[in-house]
Amino acid sequence: MTPNDGAPAWHNKVPDITLGFWIVKIMSTTVGETVADYLDMDLGLGSLITGVSMGGLLLVALTAQMRSQRFTSWIYWLTVVLVSVVGTQITDALTDGLDVSLYASTAAFSVALAMVFALWHRQEGTLSIQAINTPRREAYYWVAILCTFALGTAAGDLATESLGLGFQWGAVVFGGLIALIALAARRGAPAVLAFWAAYILTRPLGASLGDWLAQSASEGGLGLGAMDTSAVFLVCIAALVLREQQRARATE
Repeated sequence: MTPNDGAPAWHNKVPDITLGFWIVKIMSTTVGETVADYLDMDLGLGSLITGVSMGGLLLVALTAQMRSQRFTSWIYWLTVVLVSVVGTQITDALTDGLDVSLYASTAAFSVALAMVFALWHRQEGTLSIQAINTPRREAYYWVAILCTFALGTAAGDLATESLGLGFQWGAVVFGGLIALIALAARRGAPAVLAFWAAYILTRPLGASLGDWLAQSASEGGLGLGAMDTSAVFLVCIAALVLREQQRARATE
């Protein structure tokens, strides 16, 4: 699932699409779910304070990412984690705060993402992430990423809660869909389409895993708690990102 239009890798502001990329991406989505729950409910900050504080941190990280002249692993993945938290908060605010149905929010975010992709393709001629090497392309990229997280959160909650799949079956279903997309890509399906489809589905997969690990046994989870789950996954992400950064430096 690696879109490629021949752009030199060192010009690109995003990582290569490898197995490690997908592992960190899924863990980042899990952290987005568990950190948002921990700050909102366990610490009692509430959705407003959590959303504003995480939104502020996201702006700082995104500014650093946009100002960087090349891909920097820790800045990129910090931005992804914060986008995951904020995307979760946006959907939760609509569902819990404004009583917007998950059907409506899933549809709305699908339309928003389609519009972003349409504008991006119209101006740039491609949706490939192998050539995120101009400010405009990077801006489209991050807007699309935020939409995928919000859409994935809404679709995941719709499947696991409203449709009754539950956390475990949700992880199985979304993991299976990603496996089918990977198989389709290996058999010649458009690489860019496969990438973005898988990227969207990693959000509900990661959220289902996070909820399964963090929620109490009475709610169908393993009862590890949001804080412990977040801490474990953040340590794993940090280790993988550090390894990626060291490899990048070794090839310079």
